[in-house]
Amino acid sequence: MQICQNLNCSNPFNPDSNRFCISCGQSSFGKLLGNRYRVLKILGEGGFGKTYTAEDTGRFDDVCVIKQFFPQVSGTAALSKAAELFKQEAKRLYELGENHSQIPRLLAYFEQGSSLYLVQEFIQGQTLLTELQQQAFSEEKIRQLLADLLPVLQFIYDRNVIHRDIKPENIMRRQKDGKLVLIDFGGAKQVTQTSLARQATGIYTIGYAPSEQMNGFASPASDLYALGATCVRLLTQCLALPDANGNLCDRLYDAYNAQWLWRERLQDKGVTLSNELGQVLDKLLKHLARERYQSAAEVLQDLNSTKTIQAIPQPQCIPVQSSQPSNTSSLKTFEFDVVTVDARGKQISRNRRSANFFEEDLGNGVILEMVSIPGGTFMMGSPQGEGDNREKPQHEVKVPGFFMGKYEVTQTQYQAIMGSNPSKFKDEKRPVEQVSWSDAVEFCQKLSQKTGRTYRLPSEAEWEYACRAGTTTPFYFGETITSDLVNYDGNYAYASGTKGQYRQQTTPVGSFPPNAFGLYDMHSNVWEWCQDNYYQNYQGAPTDGSFWLTSGDKTSHLLRGGSWYHVPGYCRSANRSSVGAVIRNLYIGFRVVVSA
Repeated sequence: MQICQNLNCSNPFNPDSNRFCISCGQSSFGKLLGNRYRVLKILGEGGFGKTYTAEDTGRFDDVCVIKQFFPQVSGTAALSKAAELFKQEAKRLYELGENHSQIPRLLAYFEQGSSLYLVQEFIQGQTLLTELQQQAFSEEKIRQLLADLLPVLQFIYDRNVIHRDIKPENIMRRQKDGKLVLIDFGGAKQVTQTSLARQATGIYTIGYAPSEQMNGFASPASDLYALGATCVRLLTQCLALPDANGNLCDRLYDAYNAQWLWRERLQDKGVTLSNELGQVLDKLLKHLARERYQSAAEVLQDLNSTKTIQAIPQPQCIPVQSSQPSNTSSLKTFEFDVVTVDARGKQISRNRRSANFFEEDLGNGVILEMVSIPGGTFMMGSPQGEGDNREKPQHEVKVPGFFMGKYEVTQTQYQAIMGSNPSKFKDEKRPVEQVSWSDAVEFCQKLSQKTGRTYRLPSEAEWEYACRAGTTTPFYFGETITSDLVNYDGNYAYASGTKGQYRQQTTPVGSFPPNAFGLYDMHSNVWEWCQDNYYQNYQGAPTDGSFWLTSGDKTSHLLRGGSWYHVPGYCRSANRSSVGAVIRNLYIGFRVVVSA
């Protein structure tokens, strides 16, 4: 029995389903879902199916979302009927996405083994749940939410479709224009999980769905109830969460008396709300469906009659620094998974995080992504029992906030600024290598001239602070690394880890999971230049995150991070090395920073 090689899964392959994993759908021996889609990672799962991101190998490796459904029926006839109903629902979803810009487009559907699949457009942005974790919603923001979403709901109701699962996780703010997009329609799941004799409504989320929907009867008024529940939870920051025993703990809804307590919670927080919006929310949340709004158009009419709804906000524009040029790009947000492993290299957690960044346009479609690194204090260097005297004494350093390249500078980016590509391992998505310290400094100077911002190499302290991202272990993954997570010489292991793959070359940037700041390849791939001179230890080192240039070996400069060529110990967060400023090698590159 083979074991699935998907990072998110360790289940055996099903020998009766074309060698596809029972759990995640990933294929063995490089096979693709639908002979076309390569699974990247799992986004979520439930009793009726799973959701993944994938690459469309038939469309320039574009990222898409695949929803896999497990029909909850048995028997050939029943499965055939479920597949036919699934096809009908897929057609309805296709028509919705093709005719409304705030509904993801359906790109394809297919059957494989005993599963049914939908392929949908990937929406770049963040969910309202992520937004809530960053900042509470104001009345104005709730009004804007309703103004943006209600026309979408009226559009689907006019076509006899009900969403069935409205909640913050299923509403995304699209990065490119700030518009809200309604994702994860429950209709296709519906036909795969009910008996064919009775089309009941089995899709809902407790804490958002009204009682009639949980009893099998849904209508547009049910969706509007869920929208009202979403609004009050965003206003109060009170989500329905399981307690230590797995029981639902909801401070916002009194189930015994069927009453919402959102007004009391707002009062506890000292937040006031206009009576006009309060009345709209109260009507959305009526216990009996007949007492609620019966259409989204009715809600919009009431909102428009009480207060003019302002335009949808664009992503907040935050300057990098008041002394920087006024044309600084708006900050955007991206989401990513942070992986932690134990001393043997076995994954023990995977957490969803987000970070802010801005895009620097280098011309001809070439973009440099700069991630916001918050200021903070950390212990620089290695503790007793790790590393050598070059990494000691371990000392506290306070680092101001700054922006750092999301990836190592790529060959395309280097070509755009310098007009040449010195790399041995040619690939536009791979890091540039065979770059000397002097070359990297010249790149920063030319980039600064082009953009009007002062780009530079990081100080050694900034580099280690950014690499650790709040961790104190040898690696930001934990006590060790594996060749599934980092590109190094896998013929060697660190601590209790195991040996793995040795690729003998660089890999495209972003091929492996990032750290908690959203930075990729801080361990290995290529060594990265720092601005500092080389010193034999940290005696007398600055503690404010600045460059150390006062003395030391002025002919040599710091390298950090290890490379594809080196053993895992060289890739630790605290490890440091150096070479002459004019040395070029096929395992040396760099990334840039700008002060914030």
